[in-house]
Amino acid sequence: MPVTKRDYYEILGVSKNATEDEVKRAYRTLALKHHPDRVSADQKKNAEEKFKEISEAYAVLSDSKKRSVYDQYGHAGFDQRYSTEDIFRGADFSSIFQDLGFGGSIFEELFGLGDFFGGGGGGGRRARRGADVLFELSLSFEEAAKGTTKTVTVPRSELCPECQGQGGDRASCSSCQGTGQIRQSAGFMVIARTCPRCGGQGSSIKKSCSKCRGEGHITTKRQLQVKIPAGVESGMRLRLVGEGDGGVRGRGDLYVQLRVDPHPLFQRDGAHLIVTYPLNIAQVALGTEVEVPTINGRVSLKVPSGIQSGTVLRVRGKGLADVHDGRTGDLLVRIVVETPTNLNATQRQFLEGFQQLFREDAHPTRRSFLDNLKDLLKK
Repeated sequence: MPVTKRDYYEILGVSKNATEDEVKRAYRTLALKHHPDRVSADQKKNAEEKFKEISEAYAVLSDSKKRSVYDQYGHAGFDQRYSTEDIFRGADFSSIFQDLGFGGSIFEELFGLGDFFGGGGGGGRRARRGADVLFELSLSFEEAAKGTTKTVTVPRSELCPECQGQGGDRASCSSCQGTGQIRQSAGFMVIARTCPRCGGQGSSIKKSCSKCRGEGHITTKRQLQVKIPAGVESGMRLRLVGEGDGGVRGRGDLYVQLRVDPHPLFQRDGAHLIVTYPLNIAQVALGTEVEVPTINGRVSLKVPSGIQSGTVLRVRGKGLADVHDGRTGDLLVRIVVETPTNLNATQRQFLEGFQQLFREDAHPTRRSFLDNLKDLLKK
């Protein structure tokens, strides 16, 4: 059963009378929200699908000719006239992405549109921007909570300094005359396919470079200082512009994906820190004051008398910094009553006497439960 496409106007959240500027503004907002490089690893797949959807809608509605065809015929007629590559050709993504701080390589990853922002036209050996590089960095819980600067050594590809990325001495391909494509006529149609001799590059190597052996690039290692902001979580990515692989048309970017080690005491809920604090029955019955750990030391906490196991006490401002807005979360202390084990004879005798001293009204929750149970059994 074919998948029904959503309306392009609905996808961008604009009316059918929206101006070009309104369409562009709507796309900028959605692209910033759903760009796959801004989300955690578990959200990436959904973000990619959403990003593809809004980008296709923008490519059509930002082009007056394509928009006119879409308004007249809808998806059914429009898709018969335009291929995926035709839809995106001519759309102004590069200026938007530069303003937002993203590279254009996402289109090659999601749509298979290689050199989409590279221009180059006419086939042949195109000048490419270097590839983006993904590097995983492990952090301790404290490093992620407080922020730090890490020195990392990243392997990356560089243009060969001897042949400047050409791979050696090159000659124009005799099969495609340097265009990178073989064109064949079939009646009124012209079919273009990638030249099998040169692989679409438009030229071939006559003599390989001795340094890179015809590859056009060499592998090096670069040492970098990566500043980690306070409050990061596992799965987040930091982008270092221009620190990826080298290319004829500039460098790619380096994406540092963070993995935060667990902590023996703390868990986190966004910017809030959670700690489980065990107390004995006397402490919770009488009330007490304890010292609880935070990421920056200890704080005193008053535990009221009669507190029940599982109750959460809040210490405001003792959590983590929110990596997005810098606000500090809270420390959430979950009280757990620990039942004593391995009792000796004296302790057991004491607890038996303790049990006899207390009437049912000292345990209102238990009394309520028993009353409800009696009513249930009467039915």
